[in-house]
Amino acid sequence: MTLPQGVRAQAPTAPEKGSIAAVQAGFQTPPDDARIMMRWWWFGPAVVKPELEREILAMKAGGIGGFEIQPVYAVALDDKAKDFKNLPYLSDGFMDVLKFTGEKAHENGMRVDLTLASGWPYGGPHVSIDEASSRLRFAAEELPANAASVTVPSIGNGEKLIAVFTGEGNAKKYDAASMMKLTAAPSEGRIAVAPSKHTRVVLFFIASRTGQQVKRAAVDADGFVLDHFSRKAVDSHLNLIANKLIAAFGDNPPYAVFSDSLEVYGADWTDDLLPEFEKRRGYDLTPHLPELWSGTGPGAAALRRDWGLTLTELIDERYLTPVNDWAKAHHTQFRSQTYGEPAVSLSSNNLVALPEGEGPQWRAFSFTRLASSASHLYDRNVTSAETWTWLHSPAFRATPLDMKAEADRFFLQGVNQLIGHGWPYTAPGVEEPGWAFYAAAVFNDHNPWWPVMPEVTKYLQRVSYLMRQGKPANDIAVLLPNDDAYAEFKPGHVTLSGEMAKYITPGLIEQVLNNGYNLDYIDAEAIQKVGIPYPVLVLPHVDRMSPETLKAIAAYAAKGGKVIAVGSLPAHAPGFAHEEELSKQVAGLTQKLFADPKQARQITGDADLGAALKQALTPDMAVTGTASEMGFVHRKLADADVYFVVNSSNVPAHASATFRASREFVTALDPFTGAATDMTSGPVAGPVALELAPYESRVFVLSDKALPGAVKAAPEKPWAPLADISHDWKVAFPALKIAKTEPQPASWTDDAATRYFSGEAVYTKSVRVEAKDLKGAEIALDFGVGTPVVVDPAIKAGMRALLESPVREVAMVYVNGKRAGGVWHPPYRVDIAPLLHEGENAIEVRVDNLAINTLAGRAPTDYKLLSARYGQRFVPQDMDHLEPLPSGILGTVQLMKR
Repeated sequence: MTLPQGVRAQAPTAPEKGSIAAVQAGFQTPPDDARIMMRWWWFGPAVVKPELEREILAMKAGGIGGFEIQPVYAVALDDKAKDFKNLPYLSDGFMDVLKFTGEKAHENGMRVDLTLASGWPYGGPHVSIDEASSRLRFAAEELPANAASVTVPSIGNGEKLIAVFTGEGNAKKYDAASMMKLTAAPSEGRIAVAPSKHTRVVLFFIASRTGQQVKRAAVDADGFVLDHFSRKAVDSHLNLIANKLIAAFGDNPPYAVFSDSLEVYGADWTDDLLPEFEKRRGYDLTPHLPELWSGTGPGAAALRRDWGLTLTELIDERYLTPVNDWAKAHHTQFRSQTYGEPAVSLSSNNLVALPEGEGPQWRAFSFTRLASSASHLYDRNVTSAETWTWLHSPAFRATPLDMKAEADRFFLQGVNQLIGHGWPYTAPGVEEPGWAFYAAAVFNDHNPWWPVMPEVTKYLQRVSYLMRQGKPANDIAVLLPNDDAYAEFKPGHVTLSGEMAKYITPGLIEQVLNNGYNLDYIDAEAIQKVGIPYPVLVLPHVDRMSPETLKAIAAYAAKGGKVIAVGSLPAHAPGFAHEEELSKQVAGLTQKLFADPKQARQITGDADLGAALKQALTPDMAVTGTASEMGFVHRKLADADVYFVVNSSNVPAHASATFRASREFVTALDPFTGAATDMTSGPVAGPVALELAPYESRVFVLSDKALPGAVKAAPEKPWAPLADISHDWKVAFPALKIAKTEPQPASWTDDAATRYFSGEAVYTKSVRVEAKDLKGAEIALDFGVGTPVVVDPAIKAGMRALLESPVREVAMVYVNGKRAGGVWHPPYRVDIAPLLHEGENAIEVRVDNLAINTLAGRAPTDYKLLSARYGQRFVPQDMDHLEPLPSGILGTVQLMKR
């Protein structure tokens, strides 16, 4: 149609931001900021600019959106003859390559994050003994009858004697509550005591240091871990280390600065803990130190609660807050793994811009759900996770399916930014497959299966994008009983997250997930700050609770919230001061709250939770059929409900799902392609078929309007064999200059010439297709089904997909010279119909295996001289006794038609 003169054609109206139409468009072509990132280990760091730039470009080509720079231990000694040099940390040479890397990342649109240290936790040679991580040291000396003095333990630099007590008993048995504090000062290495006819014990309490050194430090970056409870120590680190690092980036600061998992083992003290404790808790802790250390009564538990809470407040105020403030002042953001030791809490994550988790344990208590829960409560739209740590050990053993299987577990916990663990820098000239971090998988382009990495990363990018849309819609809040956990603290072990598995058991989590719900954690601080934005609150075996928290829960219940107490009811106030009086208030408030079973009810144990939840709330996604480990995440948009559904098991799922959300249309989205299928077949309340292969995932959208481009689902037809083409493939190994014909499927390892080969083999075959088979049919190249396996008891850490592929390990399929697709996850099938024509067709399958085979044919690297120079800073994990793994096309290959 010709428009009148002066009238312009209007551009198509863009979908409204946040609408399902806009989300669908983003899902089909996800934005770059949803791409995965990689932790980039710089070993030594022995890095050079040309290789740094090459690896940045390789990451980008592989669909990786950025990297976190992590300088770590050296893996080779300096060698002038090879022009190989480890650049000392913070040296001019190091700062120059850091500046170069920032510039090249900016040029290529890559995100850069920077660890504000080398290794972890924060520390290094700049940390003096008086700023090193601190602990309370204890010594007991037995005092014979009539003795008038006792030897004082040796007190070194960085230590201070803070209190001495005496009483009846011996070093192994005494009454902590009856110890008397000595007032005499030490003199010439001894301290005076009043003589007694009885044998006694003298207890010494010393403010000391843990002595912990930075883990996996780079050259010249080793030293003490700093005191995270000391503002002076943290400020020193920011001034001496962080300021110098950030200056290398000039006007383009890193997207974020990073702190790894705390892991400050044994840290439970700081120089001014006693005055800070008295200011915050209202009484002096000094007279109670024996009970804090070894008391067994309820008073000791209350003391430990107050001590633990004080430690949390100090690390919040003196570490997390100043580092976050420093990041903002330098136009970046603080990304923090806020769990572990010392005693950070869920709500500590509110003090950082970018909370991060770790651990794929989606059916048990996890640090990952701790971070995502905090993000949901405190309005952080992005939660990252350190992903693939220890994945399918040893290094180079992990497969793309392993990556997907673990990543999906992170998505199920609310993660929407993956930080891969990781990408090892490899110096030029190092023999393949290059360097590897001691305890991690390898995801760089030295990996033989790298050709399918763009497919893997596109899937992860697409799901990450989707998991950022709308709002989280988890129904169940599970209270973290921090006060009970504090009460179980012991000197040398102060970790809230480490205690939580006693309360948040796998049995409790499974009762939530198996009955059609998803959950977040919540703590008392969050309840006071943001309320309880969930329909159901679960109190898991809670004993200690403040009156203020109980009142907030009662107000929540009065407005329609449902409260379920598992096991015990709250009965005691948390702290030591006024415990008896406040506990009476707690008991009264609890009795009042649970008097009305419509608002609150008590159940006997974890196994009863599922039934109680169903009485309180209709399941969000009720699954019937064969689906042992089905999981889902629900995100809510204004005009749609989005469900990401995963079969996390190694067997097919034949089930159906009934969604609580009531909308007119149901659409399935393919997370590998973005394609939409209209599955609406009647009332939305009706079940939706869930036919999922092992480790398969799918997206279901319930919407008020039909999604653009959605193809109406046709009745499911079974695949039928068209031709068995398993035999007589021509197989070439270009790198080895070997070519042969395989009469039947066989592993490369069966042939001595290729037993230790890692790389690519090219399978070719001509296949004749008749015209009648091409008309209106789907035709696929099918490699068969995977083989379920059991967990290897020899592997002590990490996870893997418990399924072996019929193609080891990945394949890229080409038909008549054109790429049809990759084969790396179930179903092991590629649609080739669009590329076929009548007559003879050239089929080419490029198969890549694992680097393990090459490594199995070599002697392990000898690090004795390296350790002699730098100390033993790492031990390669599970790298002894390697054997080559089956490789190539191993099963029946068929053309399938439907």
